[in-house]
Amino acid sequence: MIRPVSGAADIKAFIDLPARLYADDPNWVRPLDMDRRDHLNPKKNPFFEHAEVRLWLAWRGDECVGRISAQICRLHLERHEDDTGFFGFLEAEDDAEVFAALLAAAEDWLKDRGIRRVRGPFNFSINEEMGLLVDGYDTPPAVMMTHALPYYATRLEALGYAKAKDVFAYDMDKYELPPLARAVIKRARKEQLIEIRPINMAAFEDELKIILDIFNQSWQDNWGFVPMTEAEITKMGKDLKMLIKGEYGRIAYVDGQPAAMIVSLPDVNDAIRDLDGRLFPFGIFRLLWRLKVSPIRRWRVPLMGIARKYHGKSFGAGLVLGMIEDLYNYHYPRGARWVELSWVLEDNKPMTSIARMLGSRPYKTYRIYERGLD
Repeated sequence: MIRPVSGAADIKAFIDLPARLYADDPNWVRPLDMDRRDHLNPKKNPFFEHAEVRLWLAWRGDECVGRISAQICRLHLERHEDDTGFFGFLEAEDDAEVFAALLAAAEDWLKDRGIRRVRGPFNFSINEEMGLLVDGYDTPPAVMMTHALPYYATRLEALGYAKAKDVFAYDMDKYELPPLARAVIKRARKEQLIEIRPINMAAFEDELKIILDIFNQSWQDNWGFVPMTEAEITKMGKDLKMLIKGEYGRIAYVDGQPAAMIVSLPDVNDAIRDLDGRLFPFGIFRLLWRLKVSPIRRWRVPLMGIARKYHGKSFGAGLVLGMIEDLYNYHYPRGARWVELSWVLEDNKPMTSIARMLGSRPYKTYRIYERGLD
């Protein structure tokens, strides 16, 4: 039976379900329960300010066997005018009937609201966790990335869902930039005056506005782009402030104007794997020790962008590589040995070119599926 989520007990079931489904998967990492609760809470997640959301659970008797969300993002509809809605948070037992019932509930709800195409998974938006893992099941996900079991793709495709787009996660384990990357940086520095500096944590809110402006400029021509709102990046900054230092990010200036930015995060998943979703009473101390005292070996770069006028130019590549070089020079002497660059659209040629220049490879593939609603 499919039932809309209603009340605290259902929210708990929604959050707890994956722990049972992935009990035998050593690569799954349970997110922190408090983060998941906040993410699903309309009062705490600014996505709800411009979206309509519904959650469902699938039940077999008293046992929860599946979950799904459906959402309509008004910012997406305003920008793309394509009558597209979204599903997300899809988790279920390997049962064709359960998958069919969950997707039918989401599709019917979307159709009743004038939606003609469904796309996903998005938890909840393209600026958050998104995509279904279809390659790279043998390693854990990095922070704010998804994991899945192989049968998920099979079940979706059996219901008529087809690939809309793939995105890649690249891994980097080099200890220095390759000669070609250094040459591109050197050439860019000869062309114009470039200043690269860490994020100023004393003026964090102002820095977030610079990052937001560059992000929205940089990504606006990308497939599926939806601008991140000031409220969303402020919430993200607030959530991450405990985890980051100014040295974890860079803002590049060209002739005194903000031109590019990059943000790296400790791979928190590596630090919370044994916490079972709970920070309290003792998990918080383990987490802080691992992030503040122990060397951080694993990192992820979730945010990177350059001002639009530098798109498609070798100078723009030099800006990005210059910031990455700065981060290399900070992180590696302090113990970093692995970085994930994600996610990158499969047809984003400038970024895939930069990834190749860095000697990195796509080691995970995430697929966005879609289906027309007749």
